[in-house]
Amino acid sequence: MKKLFLLFTSLGLIACGSKNNDNDNTLMASIDAEEGSAVYFSTLNDNGSPEPKDTVLVKDGKINLALPKTDYQGLGILKLENNANGNVLFVYENEKIEGEIHADSLSKTDLKGGDNQDLLQEYMHFLNKQQKAGKALSEKFRNPELQENPALASQLNEERDAFIEKESKFRKELIKNNPNSLVSVMILSDMLNMNRSSLPEIKSLYEGLSDKAQSTPAGKRIATFIKTNEATSEGSMAPDFTAKTPEGEDLSLKDAMGEVTLIDFWAAWCKPCRMENPNVVKMYNKYHDKGLNIIGVSLDKTKDAWVKAIEDDQLDWYHVSNLKYWNDPIAKMYQVRSIPSTFLLDKDGKIVAKNLRGQALENKVAELLGE
Repeated sequence: MKKLFLLFTSLGLIACGSKNNDNDNTLMASIDAEEGSAVYFSTLNDNGSPEPKDTVLVKDGKINLALPKTDYQGLGILKLENNANGNVLFVYENEKIEGEIHADSLSKTDLKGGDNQDLLQEYMHFLNKQQKAGKALSEKFRNPELQENPALASQLNEERDAFIEKESKFRKELIKNNPNSLVSVMILSDMLNMNRSSLPEIKSLYEGLSDKAQSTPAGKRIATFIKTNEATSEGSMAPDFTAKTPEGEDLSLKDAMGEVTLIDFWAAWCKPCRMENPNVVKMYNKYHDKGLNIIGVSLDKTKDAWVKAIEDDQLDWYHVSNLKYWNDPIAKMYQVRSIPSTFLLDKDGKIVAKNLRGQALENKVAELLGE
């Protein structure tokens, strides 16, 4: 769950131009911060790093900030002096922005401006609600009874899947309905980092963006991502790899292939992976004799933890690991950014599905085996 809420990471967005001091291109907001304290204004450069632009002081409980002109839209960042609660994000687009900044609870900040700033507010409010729901769901997954109660684990997995589907649907609809918005580019970047959408889906959403949105530095990053990941997209041949087994022997994907093969990226420290393992074990026991093989690729850091998890969860299939955590070369080859992450291959080694879980995964395996 920890990767569920990625607040617009790795973005490079247009935010340039000279300052415009007329009243139609300012940010004016009340703020419950100490009188005379500083508020630092930055934009993002082409590399996605904050670039300082201005500093204003709180006066009479307010700030008044002149914003840069832009021929499209830009992402602004406000950081409050001596405030460790995070940053305030906003979209500027040559229109006045007004509202309230709550220093003690930045997530409650309300800034209204142009259409795209209002769209950002809508998205942020949705994320805040999802974050609260996500925390409650994470608490349920900490229940020690889950390992011994498959029915409860299955129920929670269904609840998790519904939670993820709700968020995914909201993001996709927002992007489709706002093809010229910088916010859509930001959300699509989030979707890439979350690794829960297929490449064809990402590509379709990207191609639906306007030329201006695609031409932003962040849009160009998405285009590069699509091109790079087409090597491991559905319909492509799975790249071969070789790594060490728990016994210290070399094992390649080619040598582990069956009629149907599942590449399962996981780790002993990954709670969602461990919760999904009983479903995978059940499926493997049901279909292994009919041609299903599994090769687990662990992102663990120590052999002891890796081997113990294999034994504890009764994962009686092929296993390899380089014990390099997120620096695992196989994970990088397959562009794995979160786990669990799965690739389902047909008998020829072609990728036919990615990141299926639970019953959806079993149904696909049964289909490929002609069941």
